[in-house]
Amino acid sequence: MTISEFKESVKNKKVAVVGVGISNLPLARMLAACGARLFVYDKRSAEKLGDVYDELTALRAEMVLGEHYLDGIEDGCELVFKTPGIRCDVPALAAAAERGSRITSEMELFFETCPCRIIAVTGSDGKTTTTSLIYEMLRRAGYTCHLGGNIGKPLVDEVENMHPEDICVVELSSFQLHTMKRSADIAVVTNVTPNHLDWHTDFNEYAESKKAVFKYQKKGGRVVLNYDNDITRSFGEDTDGGVYFSSKTVPEDGFCLKNGKIVRRIGGKDEREILDIADIYIPGMHNVENYMAAAAAVEGLVEDGIIRRTAEEFTGVPHRIEFVREVDGVKYYNDSIASSPARTTAGLKSFGGKKLVLIAGGYDKKIPFDEFGEVVCEYVKALVLVGVTSEKIEAAVRAADNYNGLPIYRCDEFKAAVEKARSVAETGDVVILSPACASFDLFPNFEVRGDTFKAIVREF
Repeated sequence: MTISEFKESVKNKKVAVVGVGISNLPLARMLAACGARLFVYDKRSAEKLGDVYDELTALRAEMVLGEHYLDGIEDGCELVFKTPGIRCDVPALAAAAERGSRITSEMELFFETCPCRIIAVTGSDGKTTTTSLIYEMLRRAGYTCHLGGNIGKPLVDEVENMHPEDICVVELSSFQLHTMKRSADIAVVTNVTPNHLDWHTDFNEYAESKKAVFKYQKKGGRVVLNYDNDITRSFGEDTDGGVYFSSKTVPEDGFCLKNGKIVRRIGGKDEREILDIADIYIPGMHNVENYMAAAAAVEGLVEDGIIRRTAEEFTGVPHRIEFVREVDGVKYYNDSIASSPARTTAGLKSFGGKKLVLIAGGYDKKIPFDEFGEVVCEYVKALVLVGVTSEKIEAAVRAADNYNGLPIYRCDEFKAAVEKARSVAETGDVVILSPACASFDLFPNFEVRGDTFKAIVREF
């Protein structure tokens, strides 16, 4: 189905949009513009929606707002577009489906109507950097590329301007993949570790949702998988087009690390050296793995020389071990994207074994911190905690077998936590905000959390 055909199909039809966040607002505009009878449901009040409310009412959308916005969805809606953060089995959506409504999403519509190849990246950690690397490599190779998805930019309203020879590079979350019935032409899964267990029924459902990135792939598709992660390695059993990457082993076929270089192996032999990891600008072994995944994704599309130039010039994505400034001999880094213990662990290991002053804590996603406690004891010289998970993290650290009296400070406010980290840091130290938790207890998202951290540090 083309996007033009879709627009024509919803003219004068009842269509519901549940949640008007980043992904659904452009969708709502498009639906209104093509003549759909638009019903918008959102938990926020008209006052909190502000200009968005004024815009949607001007588009003649019927608005249902407030705490009870999901008590019922307009009868007769042929399509119901839900925001990724809402499960499709909540009572209101389940009832709408029973009445004949099709429950879908902006991302599902994009996959149905996109006219060009799609490269999609998912995983618990590293997906934004890997997505950005793939996009940079393709762009430098001369392709017309479109970057979006969970990375913060919806793409469905751009489909009309896309061409068959273009390439879309999309980051996908487990929320977006949960109900997907289409897959990317090239799919990348960076890793799968416990995450979002406050939303998914259990870890198995979370892991299974990731498979949708390749589960419905057409013949000839490619799947790039992390061999070092037990879950993603097992995904290879479900696909014929699996390509592995590994920083710990040397597979018969795939991308690996040998003598400080990323190497492509085929049939048990080294085919070529792609990249010296010393040339990678952004720090950390996890970023070496991100480059392996990206190189596997663009194989056959991008020359190795362009991959090497990208490694030398790409300075990273904001909020991912982002250097802020040096004050009184102390370096401050913003790693606010680290919303899981696994992600923070990767960040802590990026400084060559140096012990850091860590600011952590935040919203509780029901992820266990047992193993994380041991990591903190090994890589942290002082721990500053803030947010609702402070008690859980402290308990895990104190219960660790390698706990040796690590100083732990708990603060009630975020600014106080940053100031405490400054007070305990000494010349030559590194202070890093790497929370191991989501931001929702104190901030609307990780970007605001990271920007707040940077603003406080810049005032020092």
